[in-house]
Amino acid sequence: MSGRRWDAIWLNAELATMAEGKAPYGAIKDGALAVKDGTIAWVGRRAELPGRAEALAAAVHGAGGRWITPALIDCHTHIVHGGDRAREFELRLEGASYEEIARAGGGIRSTVAATRAASEEALFQGALPRLRALMAEGVTTVEIKSGYGLDVANEVKMLRVARRLGRELPLTVRATFLGAHALPPEFDGRPDDYIDLVCEKMLPKAADAGLVDAVDAFCEGIGFTPQQTERVFAAARARGLPVKLHAEQLSDLKGAVLAARYGALSADHLEYVRADGVKAMAKAGSVAVLLPGAFYFLRETQLPPVALFRKHGVPMAIATDCNPGSAPVTSLLLMLNMAATLFRLTPEEALAGATRNAARALGLAAERGTLEVGKAADFVLWDIAAPAALAYRFGFNPCAKVVRNGAAVAG
Repeated sequence: MSGRRWDAIWLNAELATMAEGKAPYGAIKDGALAVKDGTIAWVGRRAELPGRAEALAAAVHGAGGRWITPALIDCHTHIVHGGDRAREFELRLEGASYEEIARAGGGIRSTVAATRAASEEALFQGALPRLRALMAEGVTTVEIKSGYGLDVANEVKMLRVARRLGRELPLTVRATFLGAHALPPEFDGRPDDYIDLVCEKMLPKAADAGLVDAVDAFCEGIGFTPQQTERVFAAARARGLPVKLHAEQLSDLKGAVLAARYGALSADHLEYVRADGVKAMAKAGSVAVLLPGAFYFLRETQLPPVALFRKHGVPMAIATDCNPGSAPVTSLLLMLNMAATLFRLTPEEALAGATRNAARALGLAAERGTLEVGKAADFVLWDIAAPAALAYRFGFNPCAKVVRNGAAVAG
């Protein structure tokens, strides 16, 4: 056994490697995939294996002709929070706008109150079912933002919960500091003073504790100005942290241009971004993270400029935006369907958005997102006839098995 080259090999599989510059979906028919020390050690056609499978690997698994894709990545969530906002859902259906609710003290602020009141353990327990729903659909990597604490102690509390979730679940968690999410009530009329707190106390405290992988902000009329956002970005840069941005969801404040200037991993939402923002993102290599669940839930009508992203080569990722106010969704597969039906992405673009491009949006492109040698052995076996089925069907989960770091964690 010790002389064998690999720990395990998967045979009789149809592989959607999602590698760029290859066949559609990076497909390999009648493929094989080998694992060594939790990483992919070989991938290709079974006929090209350098010997008998039993002589090459300690364990040989049959995929039963199923399709294997990279494990899914949810690259934008607010999954740690207290309370819910079902009553606001009713108010919107009665005609109130998202902005009106926010200005009346609802919206993010109501979740802030619930999150501040919740214990760390309560936040952890509340996040578990949301994450397990994602994991059941083949998600093995997720980004979790703070942003509902809005003071030093509660922002750090949220980020500690995110780190704990990554330790206790078979899941890779990237924690994003979003202190500049909304103005808390104690800072009414003093947004610049609040940004001082974010940059001088909140971010340093969280970063020094090792709780931050990236820094985000909400650049919008009901959030923070580009000038205030830039102060947050400068503080992140001073600590060597990458940035992301909620940009152009409700208006065009040139947030995407600002994000690109700081080499942002991504700009997210982007319904109102214009050509200058798209070109800036292309030049910077920033990913456009599209959030069709929020678009649907808020009944928006302004579509993100998908044709411009294609024209300028801006990679598009897809995420749930799981949050209690504008996207209470825990199905990334449903987001693939919505990306195709609402935003007119192709099924291949949608799947790339939840694998290859989602990894890039988290700074993990070298480690995850495709089935290629040297990357983490995170992959999913699906009971589907073709990869397009993952975007085609909705309200249905064809996940047969989930493998993370080479070991089966579900199915």
